[in-house]
Amino acid sequence: MTASATGAGGPAAPDGVVTGVIIAVDVGTVRVGVAASDPEGRMAFPVVTLPRDPAGGSDLARLTELIRERRAAEVLVGLPTGLSGVEGRAARSCREYARQLAERVAPVPVRLTDERLSTVTANRQLGAGSRRGRERREVVDQAAAVVILQAALDARARSAT
Repeated sequence: MTASATGAGGPAAPDGVVTGVIIAVDVGTVRVGVAASDPEGRMAFPVVTLPRDPAGGSDLARLTELIRERRAAEVLVGLPTGLSGVEGRAARSCREYARQLAERVAPVPVRLTDERLSTVTANRQLGAGSRRGRERREVVDQAAAVVILQAALDARARSAT
């Protein structure tokens, strides 16, 4: 899912890699976790957890504002697939979310990226006793977005060397 080949926030490097802030999104049925990279694309940081609003689109509106405020060069939307690579209902929902987001933020590219086990990894990183209930679920969504983004940043760094 791409709105364009380069982002409004940063130019493409000679090797075609977009430079600048990258936003990652973990789309769930109840919440949307958001993370952002530093401008050099080395580290991912949690930003916010938005309540999902399929009917009104307030989550997409706020996410669009964040992307513009941070002058993002690219947006990554986590695509949940099974370990076998099979896509289910959640993946179809994420594809539709990414399509709608791409329409709103063009010319910033919106790309789908593998998010297998991101929530499991986020839960492990947060530790079993750090938070409970609703507060933990909200933090987990941001942490999952960080996991998605950091994996993408690390993969780019490895491929650049």
